[in-house]
Amino acid sequence: MQLEKIYEPQRFEPHWAQWWIESGIYTVDSATARRGQTFSIVIPPPNVTGSLHLGHMLEHTIMDVAVRWHRMRGETTLWVPGTDHAGIATQMVVERQLASEHLTRIQLGREEFERRVWQWKEEYGGRINNQIRREGASVDWSRERFTMDAGLSRAVRETFVRLWERGLIYRGEYMVNWCPYCETAISDVETKHDAVQGHLWHIRYQIKDSDESLTVATTRPETMLGDTALVVHPEDKRYLHVQGKTAILPILHREIPILADPLADPEFGTGVVKVTPAHDPHDFEVGKRRGLPLVKVIGEDARMTEAAGPYAGLDRFEARKRIVAALEQSGQLVKTEPYIVNIAKCDRSDTIIEPLVSTQWFVRTKPLAAKAMEAVRSGRIRFVPNDREVVFFQWMENIRDWCISRQLWWGHRIPAWHCRNCHQFTVARETPALCPHCHSTEVEQDPDVLDTWFSSGLWPFSTLGWPDDTEDLRAFYPTSLLITGFDILFFWVSRMMMLGIECTGEVPFREVHLHGLVRDAEHQKMSKTKGNVVDPLDLMEEYGTDACRISFLLAVAPGADIALKMNRFEASRGFANKLWNASRLLFMNMERSALTSWNPEQPIGARSTEDIWIEQRLNACAAALEESLGAHRYHEAAQTLWDFVWKEFCDWYLEIKKNRFTANSGQDDHWSVALSVYERMLRLLHPLMPFVTEELWQRLMSISSAAHARSISLAPYPTSESLPVEETQFDRLQRIVTTARELRADHKLDPKSVPEATLYLRGPLFSKADLAAISTLARLKLEQRSGTADQQSPVLRSTPDYDLIIHVAGQNGAGSAESRARILKEISRLNKAIESSERQLSDPAFLERAPENIISSVRAKLTEYREQLKKNRELLDNSE
Repeated sequence: MQLEKIYEPQRFEPHWAQWWIESGIYTVDSATARRGQTFSIVIPPPNVTGSLHLGHMLEHTIMDVAVRWHRMRGETTLWVPGTDHAGIATQMVVERQLASEHLTRIQLGREEFERRVWQWKEEYGGRINNQIRREGASVDWSRERFTMDAGLSRAVRETFVRLWERGLIYRGEYMVNWCPYCETAISDVETKHDAVQGHLWHIRYQIKDSDESLTVATTRPETMLGDTALVVHPEDKRYLHVQGKTAILPILHREIPILADPLADPEFGTGVVKVTPAHDPHDFEVGKRRGLPLVKVIGEDARMTEAAGPYAGLDRFEARKRIVAALEQSGQLVKTEPYIVNIAKCDRSDTIIEPLVSTQWFVRTKPLAAKAMEAVRSGRIRFVPNDREVVFFQWMENIRDWCISRQLWWGHRIPAWHCRNCHQFTVARETPALCPHCHSTEVEQDPDVLDTWFSSGLWPFSTLGWPDDTEDLRAFYPTSLLITGFDILFFWVSRMMMLGIECTGEVPFREVHLHGLVRDAEHQKMSKTKGNVVDPLDLMEEYGTDACRISFLLAVAPGADIALKMNRFEASRGFANKLWNASRLLFMNMERSALTSWNPEQPIGARSTEDIWIEQRLNACAAALEESLGAHRYHEAAQTLWDFVWKEFCDWYLEIKKNRFTANSGQDDHWSVALSVYERMLRLLHPLMPFVTEELWQRLMSISSAAHARSISLAPYPTSESLPVEETQFDRLQRIVTTARELRADHKLDPKSVPEATLYLRGPLFSKADLAAISTLARLKLEQRSGTADQQSPVLRSTPDYDLIIHVAGQNGAGSAESRARILKEISRLNKAIESSERQLSDPAFLERAPENIISSVRAKLTEYREQLKKNRELLDNSE
């Protein structure tokens, strides 16, 4: 059962990735799922437009750890995979493809364009699934979903109609965020804001039939052509005399009223505000209140309209330059000053948003948000950790209605039909043959599609068969957990809460775990323009998937972003290699010991010192993992396993055990404990590093004479026992070996030498086997005695429990400068230990809370430290 000499994950990782799928071991039968013993989670559906990035790999790794852990705990576990149709993003990609063929979607027509998008999806959509498989994600591929498939499309239509029937969806003319590049309205959370250096232009408006004028400041002079009023505050004494008068709009010379309205702030600027209802959300509200006309001077293409007079057809920013020049020439530009402007941009295209009045569909979010907030306050949904709760409540309490219509061709068509005869519209689940208002046959469906986040907001329950009462829905909804990035808390998480509770009456998930973002080594955001994007497939190919996974997990502290550092991946590959080499050592010795069969269920006889210790440490490791994985502290789980595997199992346990394994010793109890601990260690590690653990476990279990699971991922996860934490003989052994190694290093002894040494013990002596182990690990010819060292030596280390003297021929005497320096160093160490112990024993809180045996132990050690200090001071005095 030899292992290959070199750890080559590329050799076996693809095999197991494919075998996990072909074997069907992650396919779940919902009919047999027992309520209360299920765990369900849905994958945040990646956009079908491209390939996965490192953020996806981080997210899928965390999710896979949670899923594998729950599955191994015996829960019926479902992880639903799938992809999102990504309306705007996908349409843009296909339009670029058409442009390369010198075609446009308008030339193709809607039906043919939609066919081309489906064709593109079938051709390129599969690469995301291939990447997810390569990551080792243990999803149920039989339940793969797509947000535009028939079942989910039906759920979308049902949700829209239900919300419409409940008065939670409405259609109207309102101010929206318009992206000229994407040619569609977008919601507030799809915009970003940049503070940039701009200007504040002060413009003079002449009062009709008067020599008087009013000065207005604006950051967007091109919109003044759409002004329909000036307003001043009703109580601003400076302008009481102009209220009700008429101003003349510069350039176009249109007459506009001067009104009193609270919109104007007497403390800001001149206290006079221009009102452009067609191009500013605040002005739009004033316009509705005061019955002002809407004069649209900027169109959907970001060019000036016919209403802009001489500037019609110009780009909005070119028009700005010419308008400023004209105002300057006419003397109506009072002054220009620098000003920081907060510019809204489309999060996808980076185009500056144009606020436009448009007829759109909206969701009334206030009542939905109230239910979502109540679910969090009552504990039905828990944020773990809860550091994002404050931001969640702030946003939800100030939520605005959600514009859900998009002027696109790719997506879920809004289920509303307009009658060309009576101009009424009808919202329905099925396509109407006749207009229900006038019975005309001239009905056509609304051309708009729904915001992508509307359909993905239904993801936790639409993927389980809703609106039908399916076995999956009954068994796995509400889902147990949502894991996603904090950056889509408002885009997606909050929408799932609102829609899930409204549609099903239940929360969509019980817990939410929000992780940070993956950034480059300088903590910069990754983007193609910066050239710092790393393909996860390249990382997996170079370091192995398991090494990539544990690298991410070690760095994924709650609430923190992850800086991508290659040395972390190199160290993790070293960890995987360490595990491989340790396994190879075990397997080689199994062969040498003629161990051809192993029964994991066979009772273990006598346990050696190291066996007792490693089982105690394994139990502590399992207990720590139960706590950290249950609390979503994945970085702690990864560190716990790293320390146990490398520092305890490999560096200590195996180092001793390899000297216990002898030829034809296959039936010794040494092997029973070693293999039992090794096998349980692989199971503990499996959720984090599934590939290498599956490979090693399958090889080990090939000689098992007991029945076992088909895969390590179906084997039970080791649990901890409530055992008292007591110091073992092996703990003493470790300290002595460590002391010996420090002494050798301090005195620069030849690493190859094996000098004689004497160990004076204040406790029980070591067994012959344990003393031999200390001698081997410390490279000493060691004898042990009871009591305290009665001789002075420059190569001496004293502790409260023992004295260790290494006898070195030709070693400088106690009076040498080197020896005095070492004694002084030991005195310094003991002084610090005494100071620390005294501080503990003078602390009332420690004395009140610590168990009596711990307090007694500290007191005993303090006495020993003082004795050793006295002895070292005598050594120092005698060296003079």
